[in-house]
Amino acid sequence: MTQRHDASGFAPRAALGAALLASAAAAQSQTTAPATTPATAPAAAPAASAPAPAQRVEITGGRQSDTEQRRQSTASKIVIGREDIDKFGDATLGEVLRRLPGVTTPGAPGRGGPPRLRGLGGNFTQLLIDGQRVPPGFSLESLTPEQVERIEILRAPTAETGARAIAGTINIITREGFRRRLNDLRVGTGVENGEPSGGLNWTHNDTAGDLTYTLSGSLFGRRSDEDSRTITTVQDLATGTVLEDRTVRSNSQSKRFGTNATARLQWRLNESGDSLALMPSIFHTESESNAALVQDSRVLRPSSTGRYATGDTVGDSRFTTGRLGLMWRQRVGPVRMEANANSNLSRSFNDSTRREFDASRGLLRTLQDISRTRETTHTVNLKGTHLLGGKPDVPGSENTVVVGAEIETNDRTETRRNLQNGVLTLTDFGEDVQASSQRLAAYAQNEWTINPNWSAYAGLRWEGIHTRGDNATGERPTNRSSVWTPLAHAVWKPDAKARDQVRMSLTRSYRSPGLNQIIGRPIINRERPIDEPNTISTPDTAGNPALKPELATGIEIGYENYLDNGGVLSANYFRRNISNLIRGETRLETVSYSTAPRYVRRQQNIGDATVQGIELEAKFRLDQLIKGSPAVEIRSNLSFFDSKVKAIPGPDNRLEQQARATGNLGADYRLRGTPFTLGGNVNWVPGYTTRTDTNQTVKVDRKQVWDVYALWTFNPTVALRLLGSNLAAEDYDTTTASDTRPPGSSATERSTVTSGGPSYVNWQLRLELKI
Repeated sequence: MTQRHDASGFAPRAALGAALLASAAAAQSQTTAPATTPATAPAAAPAASAPAPAQRVEITGGRQSDTEQRRQSTASKIVIGREDIDKFGDATLGEVLRRLPGVTTPGAPGRGGPPRLRGLGGNFTQLLIDGQRVPPGFSLESLTPEQVERIEILRAPTAETGARAIAGTINIITREGFRRRLNDLRVGTGVENGEPSGGLNWTHNDTAGDLTYTLSGSLFGRRSDEDSRTITTVQDLATGTVLEDRTVRSNSQSKRFGTNATARLQWRLNESGDSLALMPSIFHTESESNAALVQDSRVLRPSSTGRYATGDTVGDSRFTTGRLGLMWRQRVGPVRMEANANSNLSRSFNDSTRREFDASRGLLRTLQDISRTRETTHTVNLKGTHLLGGKPDVPGSENTVVVGAEIETNDRTETRRNLQNGVLTLTDFGEDVQASSQRLAAYAQNEWTINPNWSAYAGLRWEGIHTRGDNATGERPTNRSSVWTPLAHAVWKPDAKARDQVRMSLTRSYRSPGLNQIIGRPIINRERPIDEPNTISTPDTAGNPALKPELATGIEIGYENYLDNGGVLSANYFRRNISNLIRGETRLETVSYSTAPRYVRRQQNIGDATVQGIELEAKFRLDQLIKGSPAVEIRSNLSFFDSKVKAIPGPDNRLEQQARATGNLGADYRLRGTPFTLGGNVNWVPGYTTRTDTNQTVKVDRKQVWDVYALWTFNPTVALRLLGSNLAAEDYDTTTASDTRPPGSSATERSTVTSGGPSYVNWQLRLELKI
């Protein structure tokens, strides 16, 4: 049956968001505001005779408002500044990100994880810190909101920021140079499911002669007590006979501690704006965990190996990363040169032990996994910016030409020991694995204002990656890839004097395989002993050095209307046509590390896919919509997504981990005549089912998170903030159903595994001091 991929299927689902946009737009036209913009609002757009100059797509410390930065960028970009980042008093950056337009995070409600744009996981989203890719192994949860100046969401790639961004780019800009003196101290405490947490954050900036500096540091600690369950059933599809039915319940307790320190030291070299900046940082986290397992085996066939009655696990992990960045800006004749160099060194240690016992507490099996990883990354970027041409009667009409080159090297050394009952496994592969990658890139882009109604951007980027592995067996898997990515963006203003505009983009982007997807050393699933057959629902994993990068051709078209007082209404449609899609496939293999055939999951290029969506956003003040109402700040966004993987039959043959929609509705209000500000937000992601293979589906529950906060401002230097998160805590489950025919059997069996558990309400109280 022919699949439809047009946008018309989104119209019924988008009705609510479209109505919201239309209502707010109508309210704007009816508002009897004075002709001049209020002093508290961003500066109004210049007249047509003097249009605002087009700005380069560049990570800078510009002093425009967040809304103006978004409006003036030729490439589609959402900018979230300090006020919005700080609003709820979140403890981690991940809590901030999940409320942003089009952003979802994996895991249970109230839990963070790698942020995803447009519902696409698995490195479809490019993550940057200060314009540089996030180091391997680094979690954005290690950053606190106090260390961030602003967040930029680029919906389409640019030559300068990189094209490994099929879903888009999230760029975290850390605290910048001196604007006003800061010496902020924030002390917080919290509780979740009866377990405490706490944090301390300090931020300071100042000047000393030609030196401008920003310093920040944080400490945090957290305890957790969580319950989970895994229900496994196996059924003969022909007869309906239940072959296996068991439940594993787990209670895990953990302690996590972390600290980090960052600095930005910038020297002004002369009066022409040349500068030198040094940016050191260090992050350290460590955790300890233990869990008690109880298995209730209602039906257990003789061939099953899940016979333990109780068990326990103990884990210990540590991660440390240090980063040193150097930025130099120098004018050489008419060209503004900029060089960036970054070195990152990270080390991690993980040690976990699992024991399984029978009903008489007799020891059945002990599993131990010990790993040590050391990874270094060095990056050098060089670019030059030159203004060419231009019309004397059209300020800002110069061609802003940027040419740049990048080189990056990454080296990883991992020592891993897997033991079963004290005996080493995977001896054929050795304990030491080394991998390295080299990346080269070159790009050129031009941005210009054609006339007061039109501005345009054109870019071209080439990027090549060479990855090589090495282990004790002498195997040296290699992978080479290179991609050309042409990029074009345009902005059309129907009326140069008005505050609405239309955006258009035609781009090419790609996703390169990660080191772990390429290197072939297997990882054994713990649920089945290595010398016995496993099941399709408990496969081992291994790499595939033959992977090719995914390529995507994309279009974007959007409408934006900018309101007074920093409000904005927008609607955006996007589509990506993807080739060489990378997808995990589970197959029964004869392997060297076991005497029995084992199911192994490897990443494969499986063909073509499409993804499309509609993104709606409305940000305004309520008295703009309803005359005489309170000045409540409204923030809302609603996105709908659809995707199709051609190699997998429908229904539900979607891209992995992509929800069908996501939305946020939030409001903030400062009670007049009182020191109190109140606000709240609801984040909604509907449940969905994905067919990941011809014989496998994954069903994910709905996620709905309610957050509220109250701010008591005692005076300009002292405030107290209370945050309640995930107030309507719900259970959250993921169910995987797999159909397979075991070796030597003519019957088809369906294995169903449901994993999940309850989520919890989190309360935080924070004292904010400006010293």
